[in-house]
Amino acid sequence: MRRSALAFLFTFGVVGLLGAQNFDTVQVRTTVLGKGVYMLVGAGGNMGLSVGDDAVFLIDDEYAPLTPKIKAAIAALTPKPVRFVLNTHWHFDHTGGNKDHGEAGALIVAHDNVRKRMSTGQFIDALQRTEPPSPKIALPVVTFTDTVTFHINGDDVVAFHVAPAHTDGDAIVYFRGANVVHMGDVFVSNGYPFVDLSSGGSVHGFIAGTERVLRVIDARTRVIPGHGALSDKAQLQTWHDMLVVMRERMQKEVAAGHSIEQVLASSITKDYDAAWPANRERFLRLLYQELSKRP
Repeated sequence: MRRSALAFLFTFGVVGLLGAQNFDTVQVRTTVLGKGVYMLVGAGGNMGLSVGDDAVFLIDDEYAPLTPKIKAAIAALTPKPVRFVLNTHWHFDHTGGNKDHGEAGALIVAHDNVRKRMSTGQFIDALQRTEPPSPKIALPVVTFTDTVTFHINGDDVVAFHVAPAHTDGDAIVYFRGANVVHMGDVFVSNGYPFVDLSSGGSVHGFIAGTERVLRVIDARTRVIPGHGALSDKAQLQTWHDMLVVMRERMQKEVAAGHSIEQVLASSITKDYDAAWPANRERFLRLLYQELSKRP
């Protein structure tokens, strides 16, 4: 397995699928964000949660082995079952619990492309990983093309599709009343982004997607990243600015005819490595591949 794939596995909590991580030791931690909105963190993609008079609304659901722990964390807040699950994209560390929640009666919602990809076998080239089609009960039942709004628990919760960034089915979820935004993997606070080119991702979409969010949030907005610690607008702005600079730098490297090995050996990211400590090599390889249009 390539080093870039291993870096992804360790950073995004996928090691358990290979037997190195025992899901029994994982704890699901809850952070209160206000007005019935919470952030849940286990071993996969960060989850968002809305609890109130109407229903329990869950954003992403990590891995199937963690479903009992996720449900227990929710039960500590409310006796109500999960009624809605919204997937921010199709990746297995964000949708692994879909089957369990679907069987329990939850309505699964996602962008059109999430259902399309989950309905058929997929291959994540950067990980050299094949994903089989998901069972019918795990598929999104309601899909949307651009935007869908949930009027729930005293809030207007808007999920909107952005230009292909992490994948071609990315959705960002904004709790207008609570002033909380869940970015999915269009933003991670613990490392450089994973541009899943094989799933239609693009660095241009990362930049456009964060710009769209930055226009509607403020300094008090709580920002849930796809992975990493809870964040805010200032860090999201820094992320956006880093991506703009790195795109420009890589374009210059490509125009100069430099190889990816030369880029990796350079100091192209030295002023950002402290802030985004993980996945440098994978990010540079994928950025080079996209901007040079090379396989």
